[in-house]
Amino acid sequence: MDALLEEWIDRVRSASSRREALRIRAGGTKDFYGNTPRGAVFDPRGWSGVESYEPSELVITARGGTPLALIQERLAAQRQMLAFEPPHFGAGATLGGCIAAGLSGPRRTAAGYTYGSLRDAVLGARLLDGQGRLLRFGGTVIKNVAGYDVSRLLAGSLGILGVIVDVSLKVLPMPAMERSLRFSMSEQAALENLQQWGGEPLPLSASCWLENTLWLRLSGAAPAVEVASRALGGEVIDDDVAAGFWHDVREQRHAWFDGKSPLWRVSLPCTAEPVAIDSPQLIEWGGALRWLRSEAPAAQIRALAHELGGHATLFRSGEQREHAFTPLSAPLLAIHQRLKQEFDPARIFNPGRLYAEL
Repeated sequence: MDALLEEWIDRVRSASSRREALRIRAGGTKDFYGNTPRGAVFDPRGWSGVESYEPSELVITARGGTPLALIQERLAAQRQMLAFEPPHFGAGATLGGCIAAGLSGPRRTAAGYTYGSLRDAVLGARLLDGQGRLLRFGGTVIKNVAGYDVSRLLAGSLGILGVIVDVSLKVLPMPAMERSLRFSMSEQAALENLQQWGGEPLPLSASCWLENTLWLRLSGAAPAVEVASRALGGEVIDDDVAAGFWHDVREQRHAWFDGKSPLWRVSLPCTAEPVAIDSPQLIEWGGALRWLRSEAPAAQIRALAHELGGHATLFRSGEQREHAFTPLSAPLLAIHQRLKQEFDPARIFNPGRLYAEL
């Protein structure tokens, strides 16, 4: 076993025996997300590097401390990509932090069964749990269906189950062509059109509505993109301008995200009506993701999300954060607590970061 992993195991076992909280933190690009982090910093960046990558197999395996940018550079050299288009939120983003945050970018709801969320791309993982055990889950092949898929539990877990040692991810070829279109329309019209287009054989790979403007991205074979572009109409956007726009939306560098008001991430069915609140809104994922800038009470925003069949997360706030995520029902909380007890019985890893009870 590598000396660094042995050092990690000793530190975790010592912390567990003393019930010392450990805050898993690499580049710190997601510090704002979730409840207020606490504990002694456990930095996994020393465990870095791509362990295996075979482009013909469409799978890459890398260590948790590997810079996310390095992985995407390796893939781009072979004209491949992470299909879920993860946000970085800073140059220090790592693969482990990407998995732990569980966030997907504009391509999350792209047309085609091969796309999907970050969780859908996870094939296998190795975890150092709160008892100092190195556990391996899943595998390194796409058709890996044996047993319960524990590796995907790590997606969005915010480090409460342990340190992500390495991960195997499904990758995809880059599309042969992309084109972005822009339309002037109201929120209601945009939602109606997105619902209609979502049911048609169109190569949609991203959508974004803000300030009475709807942006669409088409990705795929050149003939398919050309045909869809003519059918949809709208204003064709210069490729460089479009690339900058989607990058800024993904990384929340677009001017819309500026400001000090709390930023809410509201997940809804794509068929949901507009959120009835007088606050600036940005809509992604064909209507399934609504961003709100609002000073309204959390209870009001969560009630509105619940009425529309979804839930709301306090994504960014300048203050100390508690209850960033919608409280769980008693049955779901019991499942979370049982998982936490199995992997981290001393509750040393990122305590309270996801839910106060964990």
